[in-house]
Amino acid sequence: MTTFLAVFFVLLELVALFMAWRAVQHSRTSQGAVGWVVFLIAAPYIAVPAYMFLGHHKFQHYVTGRRDSEVIIERIQEVSEALKPDVPPVFPTKALEAISDLPVTRGNAMELLIDGEETFDAIFSAIDAAEDYVLLQFYIIHDDGLGRSLQRHLIAAAQRGVIVRVLYDPVGSHKLNHGFRQTLRDSGIQIVEPSQMRVPKNRFQLNFRNHRKTVVIDGTTAFTGGLNVGDEYLGLNPKFGNWRDTHVQLKGPVVSQLQLIFAEDWHWTTEENLLLNLNWQSGQATENMPGLIVPTGPGDKMETGAMFFFSALANAKKRVWIASPYFVPDVHILTAIKHAALKGVDVRILIPDNIDHRTVWLAAFAYFDEVREAGAQIWRYTDGFMHQKAVLVDDSLAAVGTTNMDNRSFILNFETMAVMFDARAADDLEDMFKTDFARSFRLEKLLSEQSLGIRVGAPITRLFSPLL
Repeated sequence: MTTFLAVFFVLLELVALFMAWRAVQHSRTSQGAVGWVVFLIAAPYIAVPAYMFLGHHKFQHYVTGRRDSEVIIERIQEVSEALKPDVPPVFPTKALEAISDLPVTRGNAMELLIDGEETFDAIFSAIDAAEDYVLLQFYIIHDDGLGRSLQRHLIAAAQRGVIVRVLYDPVGSHKLNHGFRQTLRDSGIQIVEPSQMRVPKNRFQLNFRNHRKTVVIDGTTAFTGGLNVGDEYLGLNPKFGNWRDTHVQLKGPVVSQLQLIFAEDWHWTTEENLLLNLNWQSGQATENMPGLIVPTGPGDKMETGAMFFFSALANAKKRVWIASPYFVPDVHILTAIKHAALKGVDVRILIPDNIDHRTVWLAAFAYFDEVREAGAQIWRYTDGFMHQKAVLVDDSLAAVGTTNMDNRSFILNFETMAVMFDARAADDLEDMFKTDFARSFRLEKLLSEQSLGIRVGAPITRLFSPLL
């Protein structure tokens, strides 16, 4: 028995060393490589199984649907040539257009939807008015009160002859039971079983998740934002209480852009090409806002999730206000925050005081002193749990979507941000932020003044922040 254990541990160490070398070779960031190397060598009996499930940092076999979208992209580009903003936006857009591979267009509108009731009232009304098709994608769908309400609206649409397609993430929606899905399928709705999804099934890989929340109606109205489908998003979970979140309703050419992203995700998941079956004439909104959709994810050649935030911080002149439920920035975003604050920009990071995921919540404390020393402000939301993802830069950029300010959103999740370069959208977002700040407190305590658990836990969890 002793010999067996000795051989086992020697083999475990060798496997850990091999995985550490793979982490050095393949991690998308140096911090991620260091985190895995330390973890694997220090605690191989824990780290080796963890790496098998979570240690893949590149989605090497993800073939983006854009390769089959060239005709539609060309059509969108042609339309966009005629829809360039009459006056170029004040905010520099070239970098965002490059990482999106999509153009800024005029003729858009973005309406803020505050919290769950307003959001799902608008989504359900749009589904009820659908004439041709509904495209729906959420990271989480629960079989609960809200989930069954969505189910009823989708079934009613299908019974009217509307084509309904539903996407969900198999990790985020792992509790969604077969009966719920079968009820949709029996009503003629296209929803894919997890076993049929073209996702990695023959290897341990849970890291890559589609975190997008998208609803497109007839190619002319669309929604995206922070809310998933579950009673907790209506504030009905006593653990979290009030759930503070934000979605947006979109009109104009950005609807076609968001629809394109859905079509790509559908193609990847099912190998079915929807592009010729969808309406690409989105029309123009009278608000005539310049805007675009910024999709990001691990299938991109560059770190597009982090680059979105970097662009916002680097181009801010007066202010940059960011709301995110999680604050675990990589070294580049950390530097960008400090640089913006040091040059006099009003940098505010709004995060929840309530706890959702304790490890991520704890890791954030390890960054607060550093950014505050540079002049950035940390605001902690106290009226329940805050889950929104929003960015305001000066009076020139207003963005709402699914991207958190953490490493998972930067390098592992597929995300989407709706971005408007318009003072009216910025004013709306400013009003929303001010209301949220009034329900928050500005962090004044240093890490050394926090409780013992936070003082000890924060620097330890920061070591593993690239893995979170």
